[in-house]
Amino acid sequence: MDDVLLRYDVDARRAAMAELAGLGPADIERLVWTSGIEDAADAGQLSADAYLAAIAAAIGVPFGRAEWLRTRALAMALDPPVVALAARVAQRSALALLTNNGQIMKEHFDVLVPELRALFGASMHVAAEFGTKKPDPAIYKGVAALYGVAPQEAVMIDDKAVNVEGARVAGMRAHCFRGAAELEAFLAGLALL
Repeated sequence: MDDVLLRYDVDARRAAMAELAGLGPADIERLVWTSGIEDAADAGQLSADAYLAAIAAAIGVPFGRAEWLRTRALAMALDPPVVALAARVAQRSALALLTNNGQIMKEHFDVLVPELRALFGASMHVAAEFGTKKPDPAIYKGVAALYGVAPQEAVMIDDKAVNVEGARVAGMRAHCFRGAAELEAFLAGLALL
């Protein structure tokens, strides 16, 4: 999702969180990202409430769903050409979305990305549901199993080479996203457009 179907400005998110806490963005990066809070939530080790409580404790100010939603939303902008490609693929094949995010994202897909909900329906997943995160090959196998397909029958697209490699290790065909034109050529080569 992030940096494929939408542009994700993590620096803007950290700056907004820093403003709330009276800290600098580098402090937020250290306290929330480097500390492992984000990774733990993404991997399903923290519930949404535990995740928010951990952030609040780390940055020293209340940080609930409203604050999370505001700071996350301002960092997200759909990439219309890529969403249009996904819509074209959906005319020929089933789609599923998997993002390295925690349960709180799953709770807010409809608010943050209603256009994606309209496209993917109930097939929108966060890594936390699987108790691990990309690039662990187990997560790709888990998603394929959920939909009753062999990994070799699935295609995964991600902006991070390490995640693409994890999907390939799991047996999937995979593409490292660099832009809509390259993605369109890849999908056309698989007869998905």
